[in-house]
Amino acid sequence: MFLSKIFQKHFPPGNNTSLAKRTITRLLEWSFACGICIILIFGLLCLIFPLPDKIEYSTCILDDQGQVIHAYLTRDQQWRMKMETSELTPLLKKSILSKEDKYFYFHPGVNPVAVVKAFFGNMIHGRIRSGASTITMQVARALEPKKRTWFNKIREIFRAEQLELKYSKQEILELYLNLIPYGGNIQGVKAAAFFYFRKNPDHLSLAEITTLSIIPNRPSSLVIGRTNERIITARNKWLNKFRKQKLFTGKEIEDALREPLTATRREAPGLLSQLSLKLKKSGEQNIVTHINLNTQFKLEKLVADYVQASRLKNIQNAAVLVINNQTHEVIAYLGSANFRDTVDGGEVNGAAAIRQPGSTLKPLLYGLCMDEGLLTPKQIINDVAVNYQGYTPENFDRKFNGYVSMEYALEHSLNIPAVRSLHMIGKDRLIQSLAACGFESVKKDQQKLGLSMILGGCGASLEQLTGLFSIFANQGLYFRPSFQQNDQGAASKRILSPAATYMINEILSRVNRPDFPVNWQATSHLPKIAWKTGTSYGRRDAWSIGYNQHYTVGVWCGNFSGRSVPELSGANTATPLLFKIFNTIDYDADEQWFTKPATLDERMVCSETGLLPGAYCKDLITASFIPGVSSSKTCNHLQEVFISADEKTSYCRTCMPLNGYKKKLFRIIPPEMQRYYEENHIAYQKLPPHNAACEKIFGEEGPVITSPTSGFEYLISKKNPEPLQLNCHSSNDVNKIYWYINNRFYKIAGAGSRQFFVPQEGPVKISCTDDKGRNRDIWIRVRYVDL
Repeated sequence: MFLSKIFQKHFPPGNNTSLAKRTITRLLEWSFACGICIILIFGLLCLIFPLPDKIEYSTCILDDQGQVIHAYLTRDQQWRMKMETSELTPLLKKSILSKEDKYFYFHPGVNPVAVVKAFFGNMIHGRIRSGASTITMQVARALEPKKRTWFNKIREIFRAEQLELKYSKQEILELYLNLIPYGGNIQGVKAAAFFYFRKNPDHLSLAEITTLSIIPNRPSSLVIGRTNERIITARNKWLNKFRKQKLFTGKEIEDALREPLTATRREAPGLLSQLSLKLKKSGEQNIVTHINLNTQFKLEKLVADYVQASRLKNIQNAAVLVINNQTHEVIAYLGSANFRDTVDGGEVNGAAAIRQPGSTLKPLLYGLCMDEGLLTPKQIINDVAVNYQGYTPENFDRKFNGYVSMEYALEHSLNIPAVRSLHMIGKDRLIQSLAACGFESVKKDQQKLGLSMILGGCGASLEQLTGLFSIFANQGLYFRPSFQQNDQGAASKRILSPAATYMINEILSRVNRPDFPVNWQATSHLPKIAWKTGTSYGRRDAWSIGYNQHYTVGVWCGNFSGRSVPELSGANTATPLLFKIFNTIDYDADEQWFTKPATLDERMVCSETGLLPGAYCKDLITASFIPGVSSSKTCNHLQEVFISADEKTSYCRTCMPLNGYKKKLFRIIPPEMQRYYEENHIAYQKLPPHNAACEKIFGEEGPVITSPTSGFEYLISKKNPEPLQLNCHSSNDVNKIYWYINNRFYKIAGAGSRQFFVPQEGPVKISCTDDKGRNRDIWIRVRYVDL
């Protein structure tokens, strides 16, 4: 044996080893063997009976000052709030250890001296009067509550040793403070401090700490709010003990003795219910938000009053989100006007709900077009009827405006120029930018989305839209909005250039716009902000998103039921509330505005097209542009044309006579604009018909059929067949159009006019020939169905 060999080395047999020495050797060997067995048995028991230390804590939502604003019961219906290490103050630690376990840092989980004293004391009295429980043993009992018996006391000792092996002393102390019972369903110092004193543990006074330290010993007889006088007597008794132990100064003790106890159990807080439910899904115990309660309460009152007045128009709800543009933190969050409102589903989180965004995506689209060099603010876009493979968008007022600048189109939120711009840049470019800004539904449905997405034909939430508009306040950089203080802030993403965002800001901050609220009082203060409105199809959603240097505010108004309201619009419903919010949170910020970036410059352009002036441009204006990016295309809307002396015939260079002609400037008007002028009876200078004897015109492209759409299948009701529309674009020297159906002549019509016909079932060939002999053919398929 190992110990025997060691003893024989120092005490060989020749030295007449005494019996005492042999006895000591055997005892040492026996002790070593027992120790090994105990260790093995303890390890085996730990494997068989693992420590039940999986503790569920209440989820607590805190404001930016660390105050609990919402809390949730655990699954076993307990208020068990986890105390952070930073909340364990020296005052709290000293008081608890002095009262409960003075030798906590010196014993291995069990205090042998206390156990012996308790054993003999209980034997003398014939019953259990003292359990000699250390803080570690009390944690063990809280983890596995059992009746007070000798067997269960042994179980506690075993669990205490498991705890000592697994956790540090500091961690065990924190477990104790998180698990001690306070009567009812309140467990832990943090929960008790909150429900009784509305304080965090690190703000408790000596009197309050002493009060909380004595209740766990008698939770059924010492109940705060019912037996406060009895609690004060017990508290003062312990305070006097602390005085004798010289644990605290005399003044600290005297102050604690004089402190009254008026506490009672209070209700659990239920503020910011929608945001709290959203954040609770993270699974964390203490979630610290950026919510500023002062701002939050002001906006809740403002929104409640505003919606109360709007209910006369059958508009039942609103949602608001406020982002601090410097920190990218969400400082106010209203999912609905009233969480407890049962009329229109007040529990719905309108800030996170996916709804149609209306026209709110147009600023991003135009910014992208400017960064791609496709547009500048003064550049002209045609606002006339257009057809993209059967998709024919309309403006909100169902009218056309002819030639408009990009800035005019954005100011007036025109639909057709926006669709043209999206067709020009491609929907994938817009989808890519939206996906980078957290538009998950757009990313998910990207294969289904078409040009209509720029008019609201996609899904977006107020959270996403408000985060998107914050890029205009951050020089085109997107920062994911932060909802809680331990967010791992993602790196910023470049969505637009500083130059493009500045140009958008200048356009959206103008007040002479049709979406300026008509009901905004002239005497009301108008904040200096940039904003964009949106109204979804069917008038179910009204949006207004605004921003300045300090804040980005998103507002949604409508009904969670999806009810359509004729009076609902972004301009007159959501924008007045937006203005009121900015006047509440940032009233004196009018003089501060965005600085023009060095990458933006100005140049002279043609007022007719917004392009660089050509040889014949006379009327010039100043326009912003991005050097090296914006198009350098030269204006050619005026062209010199050879015409006869009587101005009745035009010539090309092929058929131009040797003499008897003259040159004249004509504005080149595309066919779609010619039709707009004629439908609206607007006079314009027509190009004289081309020389009929010229053979070149027969080699040029013919008219373009815009309706019906080539290659499409049309379903027509058998009971009520509706005719299909015939329409085409032709050059401005064309007067007559000849229509053919399946190679049979159908009708003669004026250039730009619309005709209608009822087709036969099956494949249909449609031909269009102009008065110059140029032709265009398309094929469609027609099927009659029971509709």
